Amino acid sequence: MAVDRDGHPHRVMVLLDTNALMMPSQFRIDLFEELRDLLGSYEPVVLREVVEELKRLSGGHGKDAAAARFGLEISGKCTIVGSGSDEGSVDGRILGYAGMHDGMVLTNDRALRNQLLTARIPVISLKNQKKLGVIRR
Repeated sequence: MAVDRDGHPHRVMVLLDTNALMMPSQFRIDLFEELRDLLGSYEPVVLREVVEELKRLSGGHGKDAAAARFGLEISGKCTIVGSGSDEGSVDGRILGYAGMHDGMVLTNDRALRNQLLTARIPVISLKNQKKLGVIRR
């Protein structure tokens, strides 16, 4: 069995939000390689609601739509799950799922990051538009 960066014999669950899946296109980084370097063994997870959000964003023109289309493509490398909730915003569902499943969340969304940190959920964020780092409160 693979171990995480701290030598624990389990995979770290990392929940990716919409803008996390758009990062590779926007900042030219290999998201999965960065996560592997940071955490060791991990399991990338995406909520179905995030996939739906990417589909809506990908229908337009411009850089954000192209980034959303690329995000949809790479979401196929992740485990796609339902949030277990029919209420609230996508960010609220991410917060609830991460809290229930003892996971980390990859996001650059400042408001979501603050909510996660307040709930003591570790956040992975892009630093200096080049490297991922873990933020804990």
